[in-house]
Amino acid sequence: MSPKNRTDTVRDGARQAAAQLRPAAERAKPIARSTGQVARRQLFRTRAWAAPRVEHSGQVLQDTVAPKVSAMMSEAARRLDPAQPRRNWRKPVGLLATLTAAGGAVAAFIRNRSKPADSSAPTGTADARPATMGNGQPTTPPGTGQEADSQPHSS
Repeated sequence: MSPKNRTDTVRDGARQAAAQLRPAAERAKPIARSTGQVARRQLFRTRAWAAPRVEHSGQVLQDTVAPKVSAMMSEAARRLDPAQPRRNWRKPVGLLATLTAAGGAVAAFIRNRSKPADSSAPTGTADARPATMGNGQPTTPPGTGQEADSQPHSS
């Protein structure tokens, strides 16, 4: 069989099948039209039923979930933003201020502790501390009778 004969045979078979299906197609057209109309009506009813429920769900989500999601997204944006200065400086500065105050209090305590207990002597007239010799031994003014005792003993 030549290729031309095969093509003709296939075409003839397709024409015969179409001729047989034509009456069935004519009978199916009104059913298809009514089915389309029924489907459109059902789609309209379904949309009319679903619309208020979807709107209510959207309102509930907007009132409950959206603020939480919005807050989370805002917080994430603040963390990601490189232009915002980090607020981690507050803790070290506060610690440094506390340590400085504590150090000042300790220094004041030590300074006040080393002052003489007798503060009744007028300032600028005489030193309340005893005078010392170059070797750290206290000296006594002449005429007190204690000159001989205060001298170091040499043997």
